[in-house]
Amino acid sequence: MLEKIRGPFKRALDPLARLLVRLGVSANVITFTGAILTSVVALATGVTGWLFAGVLVMTALVLCDALDGSVAALTTGPTVFGGFLDSTMDRMADWAILTGVGLFYLLHTDMSSVVSQVGLAATTVAMMTSFVTPYARARAEAAGFEAKNGIASRSDRILITFVGMGITGLGLPVLTLSVFMVLLAILGLITVYQRMRTVYVQSVEEELTSDKA
Repeated sequence: MLEKIRGPFKRALDPLARLLVRLGVSANVITFTGAILTSVVALATGVTGWLFAGVLVMTALVLCDALDGSVAALTTGPTVFGGFLDSTMDRMADWAILTGVGLFYLLHTDMSSVVSQVGLAATTVAMMTSFVTPYARARAEAAGFEAKNGIASRSDRILITFVGMGITGLGLPVLTLSVFMVLLAILGLITVYQRMRTVYVQSVEEELTSDKA
């Protein structure tokens, strides 16, 4: 859903990207630094329980994450290692964000309540799907297929997480965060299924074509 605004947003970042290029900052440095800072802030947010403040900082960092592509376009262009680094660091940031949510449940909520237990379980499932979703795409491409589809992209999943954390941080009950985590887990599972289904259909079509040949 949010992928539709990626192009206009990146164009809006072009002036800042040009400044970074003039300062000699490479796209890989931006990728690495952004992911590390996001991870540190995410874990600190879970430990301190300062959800709203943490989300504000992480939102700024995630938005700036788009800078690496803009800087790359103005310098070396997309590189194989740059794509590898970006994907790898994204997985680290995804883990840290949801681990931060898990830490919040463990340290700042009543874990004897069903609401917290369900929320933590949903967070764990969402974390699993955040890894399986890109893996399914990578494995599909390695096998010669394409699996970029799915109801929830990474941007969508981050938005759901941040909204849930942010409004809970403003004083709404922990039930609010748990509802968002359950939604995130469900959408993640659907996305994984959609990608698996897509590859299955493509593989069957390829086999039928081979048989006819």
